[in-house]
Amino acid sequence: MSSLTHQPPKRSASVQPLWLRITHWLNAVAVLIMVMSGWRIYNASPIFDFTFPNSITLGGWLGGALQWHFAGMWLFVLNGLAYLLLNLVTGRFGRRMLPVSPRGILRDAWLALTARLSHADLGHYNQVQRAAYLFAVVDLIFLVLSGLVIWKSVQFPLLRELLGGYDMARRIHFYCMSAIVCFVAVHLLMVVLVPRSLLAMLLGRATFRRTDKESTS
Repeated sequence: MSSLTHQPPKRSASVQPLWLRITHWLNAVAVLIMVMSGWRIYNASPIFDFTFPNSITLGGWLGGALQWHFAGMWLFVLNGLAYLLLNLVTGRFGRRMLPVSPRGILRDAWLALTARLSHADLGHYNQVQRAAYLFAVVDLIFLVLSGLVIWKSVQFPLLRELLGGYDMARRIHFYCMSAIVCFVAVHLLMVVLVPRSLLAMLLGRATFRRTDKESTS
């Protein structure tokens, strides 16, 4: 006589901890606010011979854009510090982001281009991902530092000089903004290609695994 025993769905092992998911999405919101309000601020005093369409900016006018920008800035700085500290304290930064080397980046990039790079284990970052995330961290740090010079140039004279002056700080701020927008665009493309990664960042797990256990008697 045989019987079939059905067990309830079993969740797969956690890929992303709760604190990481919370700080990740708060960072995403903060960056979105800062970029869109920053475009409106840029339009008030363009560096280059173009402006951004008002329809994709935030704030409605310069004063409103500045208020949004500062709100996003404080959210990003406080949440970003929490993100970095938790990554360092838990040891996640060393486990996920290191090691990284030019040879490893080129190898994994070639595997990705030839569709041979495995995405089976979402808890493991290949070296292209590691390099991209490390670049994003450095880029965001320079974004904050250049923003401080633009905001409080008189209060940060040494930082202003290290960045090449006020005008150069504005350019650095713009270039860093452009770099993070490109990073986000590529990041979203990767989510489209590997949709399980979005589920992992939302739920902490890439899938729901159901197991059916058979037994005979």
